[in-house]
Amino acid sequence: MLSNLEIKIVKELQAGLPLVERPYLEIARRVGLEEEELIAQIRDMIDRRLIRRFGAALKHQDLGYIANAMVVWDVPEEKAPAVGRIMAGFDEVSHCYQRPRRPGWPYTVFTVLHGHTREDCEKLAAKIAAAAGVSNYKLLFSTRELKKSSMKYFL
Repeated sequence: MLSNLEIKIVKELQAGLPLVERPYLEIARRVGLEEEELIAQIRDMIDRRLIRRFGAALKHQDLGYIANAMVVWDVPEEKAPAVGRIMAGFDEVSHCYQRPRRPGWPYTVFTVLHGHTREDCEKLAAKIAAAAGVSNYKLLFSTRELKKSSMKYFL
C-alpha cells in the first residue's frame, strides 16, 4: 500500500521530469519536500520495488532523427545472441530483439535504427550487416508513429 506522499510522487514522476536544470527540486516543491528528501523517497521506493522501472524517452524527431527503420535480419537461431550483441552495440540501434522464425518470414533478429535520412539508415544497415556477418536483411521504414505512451497508475 502506498502512502499519500508516495502517490503524489508517483503522479509527478509518471507525468515526466520537468525540463529544467534541477527537475527533482521542482518535483520536490510540488509535493512539499526538500530536494534531498524527494531523492531519498524515490530511492526507498525503488529499494522496496514500488518503482521497478525508471527511464527516459527522448523524441528522436526533436533531435533531427526523422528517418526510422526496422531492420529484419535472417540469422540462424543459434547465432542470434552473438549477432544481437554486435548489432545492439551500435549507438544508432535503439531496439534489438530476437523473434521466432515464421513460415514465409525468415527473419529472426529485429533492430530499430534512427538516422537523419533514409540513406543514413541504409548505410548504417550495411555497416551493421558487415560487422555481424549477415547478408539477408530488409529495411522497413516508418511512415508515422501511431502510439507512444507510458503506463499511468494514478490519474
